[in-house]
Amino acid sequence: MSIILDHVNYIYSEDTPLAVAALKDVCLQIPDGQFVGIIGHTGSGKSTLVQHLNGLLKATSGHIYVDGEDIYDRDYDMKKLRSRVGLVFQYPEHQLFEVDVFSDVCFGPKNLGLDKREVELRAYDALRKVGLPDELFYQSPFDLSGGQKRRAAIAGVLAMKPEVLILDEPTAGLDPKGRDEILDQIKQLQTETGMTILLVSHSMEDVAEYVDRIIVMNRGSVMYDGAPREVFGHYKELESVGLAAPQVTYILHQLKDRGLNVDVDATTIDEAAETVLKALGW
Repeated sequence: MSIILDHVNYIYSEDTPLAVAALKDVCLQIPDGQFVGIIGHTGSGKSTLVQHLNGLLKATSGHIYVDGEDIYDRDYDMKKLRSRVGLVFQYPEHQLFEVDVFSDVCFGPKNLGLDKREVELRAYDALRKVGLPDELFYQSPFDLSGGQKRRAAIAGVLAMKPEVLILDEPTAGLDPKGRDEILDQIKQLQTETGMTILLVSHSMEDVAEYVDRIIVMNRGSVMYDGAPREVFGHYKELESVGLAAPQVTYILHQLKDRGLNVDVDATTIDEAAETVLKALGW
């Protein structure tokens, strides 16, 4: 499922004194099966951007094409789009509302008009995919921990069997162990299913470790778009807009400055370890 954004602009409170341009002439192509990281400081437009992809927001001008169809055509089926492009919000409480977790995850597929057996099979499969223990299925979602709530919210979207999964800051507020567990499961899901995943994150380490491509948003525009090595090579420019590269980037540059022949384009801990060992001749 390919997505194309063609000169997309979005203005909050258009035609009022409070008008703010949140997206400015955004042009992007997202091919099927890619794992994309979207980064940017607060107010950069990254969350606004992803809310356009399943029609929650409508562009002030420009077009969005999904598999070659303009989603703004009069007869386009927006309900179908929202079943194909699933969005998990930053705060899971915004998506959890049923009496128990299992009922909550059943809600989406039930609204697709599926029979009871198919709905429950989808819900069970989705909950297993996110690693939520069976004993929590019939607890109130509001009694869960922060990490468990996020898993339940992701399961609710997965039960719709989307072709594109958008995750807006899915690890915010989690401890390192919980963050790694959720991201590992998302990466495994993408590897096994070939699903397109867009990860909105403020963590440079997270996007460096997991994604194939990084889109950097700044003041509503695309600042950089490329592979992690390419994007983090501009770490000084990223710093100028309130961002940074992964910590290993700075360490490798310091080692390089001290005469060690390391690959400063390495972005993950494993890559950094490999280049340091190689430089030391080990």
